[in-house]
Amino acid sequence: MNSENKVTVPETGQDFTLLAPTLEKYARVPGSLIAILQQAQETYGYLSAEAIDYISARTGIRPARIYGVATFYAQFRLTPIGKYLVMMCKGTACHVNGADRVQEAVSEYLGIQDGETTEDGVFTLNNVACLGCCSLAPVMMVKSADGEETYGSLTKDSVIEILDEIRSRQDGEVQA
Repeated sequence: MNSENKVTVPETGQDFTLLAPTLEKYARVPGSLIAILQQAQETYGYLSAEAIDYISARTGIRPARIYGVATFYAQFRLTPIGKYLVMMCKGTACHVNGADRVQEAVSEYLGIQDGETTEDGVFTLNNVACLGCCSLAPVMMVKSADGEETYGSLTKDSVIEILDEIRSRQDGEVQA
């Protein structure tokens, strides 16, 4: 893509070129805000204030309305997430099988609570309603740029071993 088509916000330097095709397609289509926000989050990892302002300018939808939609739906994030998004299932089967104890171990090990990201930006912890793996309860899924991995039949000890292994993978990438 040539630099003449690059759209940036001067204060942050965030490049919105990748969002342009979505906005060209949906900017004037009523009811398409969620699709636009989903694409923006998929592209940039979260919905920054600058992205919301850009979407507002391109669609004519007031920023307050965009924030209203983005904060209503749990799928949207207004802050960056870590390299690894740890999603702890809180569904009935997981709850009954000890998900709260497993999440306590994760929170203690990482030093964060639900919705927070570690200071080093490696892990974000999110509780989710259901991951659809009830027969493996309690379950967590870890998403990264490399894909997603699901871990089941978790215990306080096994979840720490898994996070240790992920952290060692991360450390290995940094040293390589």
